[in-house]
Amino acid sequence: MTTQETLELYNQCITPNYKRLPIVIVRAEGSQMWDADGKRYLDLFPGWGCSLLGYCHPRVVEAIRQQAGKLIHVDNTFHTEEQARLAQILHQKGFGGLCYFSNSGAEANEAAIKLARRYTPSSKYKIITMERSFHGRTYAAMTATAQSKVHHGHEPLVPGFVYVPFNDIDAVRKAIGPETAAVMLEPIQGEGGVNVADNDYLHALRELCDQNGCLLIFDEVQTGCGRTGKWFGYQHTGVTPDIVTLAKALGNGAPIGATMASQEVGASLTVGSHASTYGANPLCVAAAIATFETIEQENLLERVEQMSAYIFEKARALQSRFGFIEQVRGRGLMIGIELSLPGAPIATAALERGLRINVTQDTVVRLLPAMTITTEEVDEAFEILNGAFQAAESKLVTS
Repeated sequence: MTTQETLELYNQCITPNYKRLPIVIVRAEGSQMWDADGKRYLDLFPGWGCSLLGYCHPRVVEAIRQQAGKLIHVDNTFHTEEQARLAQILHQKGFGGLCYFSNSGAEANEAAIKLARRYTPSSKYKIITMERSFHGRTYAAMTATAQSKVHHGHEPLVPGFVYVPFNDIDAVRKAIGPETAAVMLEPIQGEGGVNVADNDYLHALRELCDQNGCLLIFDEVQTGCGRTGKWFGYQHTGVTPDIVTLAKALGNGAPIGATMASQEVGASLTVGSHASTYGANPLCVAAAIATFETIEQENLLERVEQMSAYIFEKARALQSRFGFIEQVRGRGLMIGIELSLPGAPIATAALERGLRINVTQDTVVRLLPAMTITTEEVDEAFEILNGAFQAAESKLVTS
């Protein structure tokens, strides 16, 4: 099919809930992808943060191929070796918790919310979340997301959620009370603008939760699986949550989510209390195991540190060149470049030049590059970004 034929079928047959680019992607490898017209794009946001090893990593492809020949799906009435192996990996690399598997970050967060309410007394049902957070699109996860633009058109929302500013411990202290079951947050807010939680703030949250008999939940859908240079984002902080949620990079593009809770808390998810037909689907689990094995065997956590330093140096060089770049922040391969002007025209200009980036909160350029990206690809990307920023600067001068 031609690009136009595909676009026409979308218009006829698919709901208009995505703001899609008029581009049809037919192939991708590493940090590069190609459209139906043969144009190549360098992608610094592969798979919306899912493709941490890059697109179609050969180890992941081979793991899925082999698993497809053995067992594509079996329901959770049975045990599988693959599910046990993945749970062991998370158990060992995390805090020794119990795992529940689902299909997405939203589902992982739904499970965390249900688990928090099940574990705490029935009088405790409120969950404190942070402004500019993002936890998913299902009803409880959407309600936990403290952004009105996400709620619009879906009211009434799930009761029991309380919103406070991010990185403001006094606001949490005022909001927490005898009805609070949990405090839930991202160690680094992704969609919210790549906002990094202060270590002192996280330590104070841990202390508040312990004092008030409520749980601390870290949504690591974006920060988990090595993106920040450690297996879990919380491992940079010295603070251990009661529940952590994962997805995105967990299967390097295969749809899988996980909710890991401490032994005591996880035991509350008893028979019949929660379930997912496709949870721990063998194909996706095989992809997740291959992802972790690849990161370990190829020393990619160390590579994250190296490439992070290289990319931050490039980003800060841009900041010194362009006055409208207000801040460069993030951790590992999670980078935010905050602008004093709208970022959408810059993303469009970059895409026209063959570079895919993301803009969130209107003014933050968000980069979630693959662990496997090369220095040559980074150089190419920032040369294109420089051109896109120059174009924006020229418009400022002439306006």
